[in-house]
Amino acid sequence: MAAKIKSGDLVKVIRGKDRGKEGTVKQVLKDDRLIVEGVQIVKKHVRATQQGQQAGIVAVEAPIHRSNVMVIDPETKQPTRVRIVEKEEARDGKVKTVRVRVAKKSGKELA
Repeated sequence: MAAKIKSGDLVKVIRGKDRGKEGTVKQVLKDDRLIVEGVQIVKKHVRATQQGQQAGIVAVEAPIHRSNVMVIDPETKQPTRVRIVEKEEARDGKVKTVRVRVAKKSGKELA
């Protein structure tokens, strides 16, 4: 099954303490979780592991579940659901079926 949210997508948080924030997906993890830039910031205590590295408290982005975000439509700039459409393309004289992600609100293809 094709992924509906991919890294590099612009998403908006719809649930949780960061509701309403927008950010770019940095990484998609295995267990349906995403790391979104500027969202779900937590403080992490870091130990100095090397001679020159300093110990302390660092702010890092924690994973957020994919059900708590929506992809932003590139045309309307509003949160939208994603639909997967099969499209036929001609390559090297052959017709191939390709799955494409499409924004439901505008019908525009997502990158």
